[in-house]
Amino acid sequence: MAASPVQISRVGGIGAATLVVALIAAALGAVAWRAEGGFSLGPADWAAVRFTLWQAFLSALISVALAVPVARALARRRFVGRGVLVALLGAPFILPVIVAVLGILAVFGRGGWVNQVLGHWGFAPLSIYGLGGVLLAHVFFNLPLATRLILQGWQGIPAERFRLAAQLGLTPRIVFRVLEWPVLLRVVPGALALIFVICLASFAVALTLGGGPRATTIELAIYQAFLFDFDLGRAAVLSLMQLGMAGGAAVLALWLVPQVSLTGGMGRMVRRWDAPTGVLRWVDAALIGLAAGFLLVPLVSVVLSGLPGLGALPASVFRAAWSSIWVSCVSVCVLLALALPMAGWIGTSRRGGVEAAGLLGFAASPLMIGTGWFILIYPFVAPSSLALPVTALVNALMALPFALRILVPGVRDVVAAQGRLSAALGLRGWRLWLWVILPGVRPQVGFAAGLAAALSMGDLGVIALFADQDHATLPLQMYRLMGAYQMQAAAGAALLLILLAFGAFWMCDAWGRRGAVSE
Repeated sequence: MAASPVQISRVGGIGAATLVVALIAAALGAVAWRAEGGFSLGPADWAAVRFTLWQAFLSALISVALAVPVARALARRRFVGRGVLVALLGAPFILPVIVAVLGILAVFGRGGWVNQVLGHWGFAPLSIYGLGGVLLAHVFFNLPLATRLILQGWQGIPAERFRLAAQLGLTPRIVFRVLEWPVLLRVVPGALALIFVICLASFAVALTLGGGPRATTIELAIYQAFLFDFDLGRAAVLSLMQLGMAGGAAVLALWLVPQVSLTGGMGRMVRRWDAPTGVLRWVDAALIGLAAGFLLVPLVSVVLSGLPGLGALPASVFRAAWSSIWVSCVSVCVLLALALPMAGWIGTSRRGGVEAAGLLGFAASPLMIGTGWFILIYPFVAPSSLALPVTALVNALMALPFALRILVPGVRDVVAAQGRLSAALGLRGWRLWLWVILPGVRPQVGFAAGLAAALSMGDLGVIALFADQDHATLPLQMYRLMGAYQMQAAAGAALLLILLAFGAFWMCDAWGRRGAVSE
């Protein structure tokens, strides 16, 4: 790769990267120092390790296995609303986990719609607590992600190959073996690894649907060590184990996951001639309908149950909502302050660095970083007094890998298109950023900011360690309402959280897109 004609100062990018490493290293150092007593874990802790690995493996396997036929059905069928459905596949990624859990409980819980039907026909009720509930929630979140990865891979196949297959009269089985199977071999390992990493650090799902001696993850064990025993040493040892597992899996995921678009291109439809009619047409329709129902029914249930609850929300919910808005805004500002100079440095360097720069964000879970900073803060001030700033900072660090994946390709495109002209005009420093780079990557900036805002709005990890009654965010307050069996108020809070999370994403993304249109 030739050197870029645009000279972007490395100071900002290197400084931001150094700050990220320092913040995470400080947390890791505190955890290692607290764990100096040795790795004396009990049988329950090792059971948590085994359950964490097992549920992550099963979640990844089931999600990808179900995603393959759904993605194939979407790839070869045209219907009204297909673009909307494909776009909705990205909704679970920004949907607050605690909201999705409430929707799953409304459908599959003890008093949910499914158990009502089973009871009407005389069948025993289903229980979604434990491994089954954790897997169900993880498949809900990750089935759309796996479907998008596989679908985008298949949509990258040139349309001429499908046209040639139709002219040769190839059956759907042969089309799958010749055209689709090679793509699966490239995409599926990365999808499995990525979902495995995500499920390793799944805290809110285990907190609400797991628990008990046989359904406790490492992150839940860390939380319980804080909450019930205040055993910082045990929590530190568990955090180190979580870091080792997640770090190894993150390296594998970053190596295997293909370069995919996060911002668009999913509505592109490649014309296909395989299986135009017959039984396969109805099979595809059934698969699409079941996937859409599995995705939409829990969301609809939350909306329907939340509408009556909006009028009965206590004042604590609105205080928590304001705290969530504050945390989200601060998190976005911190993220952009770190991501933009790093993206400028990486995007104009001859050596790639997105994977290395984003590795720490994948390897270090929010709860591990929160544990480290709790250990650092506790001797000097009350951790609850810094609950919101620490939560905002950690959320920004967790969103950084995704932001870099979005911003770096945009920076490279702008440099390739306008780099020589900018160099000829002598643009550098702040003028280069303000007049060339930022206007060119405004859509990517808006999308990354919206993603960070939504993820921060719905986070239930770090705040659960630091918060007290006066510093709760909306997801934590919603969890407290569910624990107090105030389900109507919890449903209203869930609907409010949905509006805030998706509203924050839409506002940021729309701002970026308006800039692109004006240009």
